[in-house]
Amino acid sequence: MSLFLRFWSLLLIFAILSAGVSAAQTPQPHIAKTILLNGRIYTLDSRQPWAEAVAISGGKILAVGSVKDISSYRNSSTKVIDLGGRLVLPGFTDCHIHFMDGSLGLTQVILNGATTVAEIQKRVKEYAAAHPKETWITGMGWTYPTFAPSALPEKKFLDEVVSDRPVYLVAFDGHSSWANSKALAMAGIKRDTPDPPNGKIVRDNNGEATGALKESAGDLVAKFLPKPTREERLSALRLGMHEANKVGLVRVHSAGQDFEWLDLYDELRRKGDLTVRFYIAYFLDPPELTGDAIQKIEAARRTYNDEWISAGVVKTMLDGVVEAHTAAMLTPYSDDPTQIGKLFWEPAKYKQAIKELDHRGLQIFTHAIGDRAVRLSLDAYEEAEKSNQTHDARPRIEHIETISAQDIPRFGKLGVVASFQPLHAYPDDDTLKIWARNVGPERAQRAWVWRGIESTGGLLAFGSDWPVVTLNPWPGVQNAVTRQTTEGDPPEGFVPRERISLEDAIKAYTLGAALAGRREKTEGSIEPGKLADLIVLSQDLFKIPPTEIVKTEVLLTFVGGKVVYQSPKWSSIPTASKKESNW
Repeated sequence: MSLFLRFWSLLLIFAILSAGVSAAQTPQPHIAKTILLNGRIYTLDSRQPWAEAVAISGGKILAVGSVKDISSYRNSSTKVIDLGGRLVLPGFTDCHIHFMDGSLGLTQVILNGATTVAEIQKRVKEYAAAHPKETWITGMGWTYPTFAPSALPEKKFLDEVVSDRPVYLVAFDGHSSWANSKALAMAGIKRDTPDPPNGKIVRDNNGEATGALKESAGDLVAKFLPKPTREERLSALRLGMHEANKVGLVRVHSAGQDFEWLDLYDELRRKGDLTVRFYIAYFLDPPELTGDAIQKIEAARRTYNDEWISAGVVKTMLDGVVEAHTAAMLTPYSDDPTQIGKLFWEPAKYKQAIKELDHRGLQIFTHAIGDRAVRLSLDAYEEAEKSNQTHDARPRIEHIETISAQDIPRFGKLGVVASFQPLHAYPDDDTLKIWARNVGPERAQRAWVWRGIESTGGLLAFGSDWPVVTLNPWPGVQNAVTRQTTEGDPPEGFVPRERISLEDAIKAYTLGAALAGRREKTEGSIEPGKLADLIVLSQDLFKIPPTEIVKTEVLLTFVGGKVVYQSPKWSSIPTASKKESNW
C-alpha cells in the first residue's frame, strides 16, 4: 500500500473511532432525564386528556402516554419517580398577583383571619413586642365587617396597644388603610390637609382624621415608611417563591409594583435562584400615558422576554372597590344613593392610552370592579381594535365584580380576557353583608359572573390578588366550583348559577392562564414540547366531594423538570404504594 493510501486509511479509521466516542458521550435525544410513571395525569390536551406517565428532558416534556409508551425513553441514567397513582396537573399560574408586596408581607403583621378588633390588637401588640427595633409596625389583612356598622377602623384601637411607634395597616383588598395617631402625626395629616386625587381622609364630626384612609390617601402615610434594603427584598422574594411553589404555583402575572424591581428578579435569574416564572406589568398611573412611561415599557419589553422573566404588558386602574364606595357604578349605590363611585381616568384620556398601547402590541390589564368601569374598559378595547386593526391582542379586565347584563357577552365577542380572583367571591360577611348591601339585590345577581362570561365564549383566567387573599389556589378552586364557605353556606350557594365545573376551574389556572399570558404554545398543558412545569397532588380532585378541595396539598412541584418543592409527606408515602410493577 502506498504511503498516500496508508495515510488516508488511518485518517478514515480515526474519524470513525472519533465519531463513535462522540456518539457514546452525547446523550441520545430520545432518552429522558426524568420519568414520572404510574400517575393519574390530567393533561388538558384535548387529544389525550389522561395519561399514566411523562418523560422529561432539557426542562421540557419529551413524551406523554402510558407506562408502556414511555418505557423506550429510559436508560440507566434516567431518574424514575413513581407517582403511586397520584393526580398530576400542569403547574398553576396566578394571573393577578402583587408578588413583592406579598413577599414582604410575610415578614410583617399578618391580619388575615382576624375577625375582631381584640384579635387585631393582640397580633399588633405581640408583633411590636417581638420586634422592638422596628421603627414602624406595618401589616395587611384587616376586613371591613370587623368594624361594622361603619365598616371602617379608628385610630384609637391602635393607640390602645401601640402609641410610641407609628402603625400602618392596609386592608385585605389594598384599597383602604388604617393608621394610629403617631403615624398620622408623622405624615402631617391635620384638619386642613386636603384629600389627594382619587383618595379620601375619613374624618369625624369635628373634622379630625379617624385613622381610616381610602385609596390614594394611604400614600400620605405610606411614603414615610422605611424602605426595605435590597437584601431584604431579595430575601423576601426567595421566601415568597418558596410559598408559591409549596402551593403549586409555577408562574405569576404581576399586576403592578413589581416592575420597578425587575433588576432584583433578574439578579435571582442570573444566579439560578428563580423557581417561579414572572410576567411583570408596568403600572400606568392615571391621568395620562406619557412618553417617559412608553420608553420604560418598551425598554423592559426588549430586555426581559425569556421564559423566566417577561415584560411587554401594562396594568392600569379605572376605579376602586365596592366596600369603600370607590368602584365606579352606572347607577348610585343602594346603601347610599349619594355615592356612585369615581373613575380614576377621564374616559377620553383612558381610551387614547389604550389605543396607543394596543397599537404598540402591548398587552393591557385594566382593573375594573364597578359596572361603569367594566363598560368603559370594553368600549376602549373595542375602539382600539377597530382603529388599529389589531388581531388577537387579548386585552384583559381584572376583577369584574359587577357588570351589566348587556356587557357579559362582549368578552367573548371582543376577545377580552376575564381575569377573576375566585376567592374574592367567597360568601363571608364582607361579601354578603357589605358588598351585597352596597351594590343592592339587583346588581348582586350579577356578582363575579364566571359562568355567564364563559358560556358566551369568554376566556377565564384565575388568580389571587395576593396579598389581598392567600396565594394558595385550592380555596379558590373550591369556591369557583361551590360558591359556598367551607362550612357550606349559603346552602344553595352564592349566585349559584355562576358556578363552574372542576375542569373549567383547573383550566382557568393552567391553559386558560397560559392563553391569558400569550404563552399557550409553551405552557398550560402537559404535552410534548412544552415546559415541564407540573404538580403532584395529595388527593384526586376528580374523586372527592367539591367541599374537600380546600384540603389539597402539593406533594411535588416541578419547574423546568426540576423539583423545586417536595412536601415532607412525599417521603413518608409507603413504598408499596409507589411500586413499578407495570414498568
